[in-house]
Amino acid sequence: MDISVVVPTLNAREELAGCLDALAEHAPGVEVIVVNGPSSDGTTGMVQEHGSADVLVEVADRTINVARNAGIDRASGDVIAFVDHRLRMSERWARAIESAMVGADGATGPTGAPQDGVENDLSPESRTIAGREVTYFDPGNVAFDQQVLDELDGFDEYLEVGGARDLAHRFAAGEYTMEWAGDMVATGGLTADGGERNGDRHWKYRSLAYRMVKNYGVRPSVAWRLSAHAGSDALSGVRSVFDGDRGPSWWLGTGRDVLTGLVGGTKDAVIARRRDRSPRRNPRGRSSRADRAVTVYDWR
Repeated sequence: MDISVVVPTLNAREELAGCLDALAEHAPGVEVIVVNGPSSDGTTGMVQEHGSADVLVEVADRTINVARNAGIDRASGDVIAFVDHRLRMSERWARAIESAMVGADGATGPTGAPQDGVENDLSPESRTIAGREVTYFDPGNVAFDQQVLDELDGFDEYLEVGGARDLAHRFAAGEYTMEWAGDMVATGGLTADGGERNGDRHWKYRSLAYRMVKNYGVRPSVAWRLSAHAGSDALSGVRSVFDGDRGPSWWLGTGRDVLTGLVGGTKDAVIARRRDRSPRRNPRGRSSRADRAVTVYDWR
């Protein structure tokens, strides 16, 4: 089994160096693809000097899903893993992927230190949505069968946040299997994919509405989920105002951001659903463009 590891990075030279050190030590046989950009902290020179990366792809777009797809474009392995540059792989990480992928289409593991060397038996978050069992995965510690990523056309580049959650919905729609690998341990900073972008409520709700409507259509259960999320945030905001932590103008501004995000995401999702009526639901996926890479250094 050949494994390619895609490491997206942006202005994190020191953290990336630690990640590359861990990969070189604990996964010496894997193909390492760093997707950088556009960084301004000397990341390019560090990667060139480090010598452990097989490919360095420079991109101009800051969107994480563009970086992920650019990495897939250059990967040659039959299994493609995605690693957050803040994480450090454990010594059993690569072997855990190989073991899990024998009978599964994807594998994910814990991003925390194992307790007393015992296999972590936690499980990823799962939810049933519109009768579909969706298993979410950590976007900074996950591996997929390369053919599955091809069939799903990679990540949706419309999304600035929530790209991994969107992929989880489409992965579930294809009835693919996600294996929890307790030994696939990566330690370090927490990774995130579905939350806010620097406190940007507009994009949080735009992403949420887009993912739900694009993958499930306009239905009561989707409207209920969107309303529940917005209502919870609204009540939290009211408490902050009454506690004196925030002013009424902040609450009104936040409400406007949430509303415009929901409307914009829903509108764009309806258009996307019409553009791609196939089960993969990915009109702005990997095949939609070929100009992601600005410069490519290939040392294979």
